[in-house]
Amino acid sequence: MARFVLLLILSVVVARAFWRVVDGVVEGLGGRPGSTGVPDRGVQMVRDPVCGTFVVPDRAVTITVGRQRLYFCSDSCCDKYRARRPA
Repeated sequence: MARFVLLLILSVVVARAFWRVVDGVVEGLGGRPGSTGVPDRGVQMVRDPVCGTFVVPDRAVTITVGRQRLYFCSDSCCDKYRARRPA
């Protein structure tokens, strides 16, 4: 009986893995170009001044300090920058 239960569990895990692969392939074939969240080739990226992560300017959190525009990977990094910046 225990052997049957283990075989059943293994079958379910393998079937689920198989269908996840199939769903991924179908989504990839039917999706729009560029829908993966990966930027197109040739997009100039900018560096977050807090953590050093490179981000796409269109998707970054931005603030303007004087005449300079700063780009951050997240609200958290933006808040850290504001907290350490003298008023």
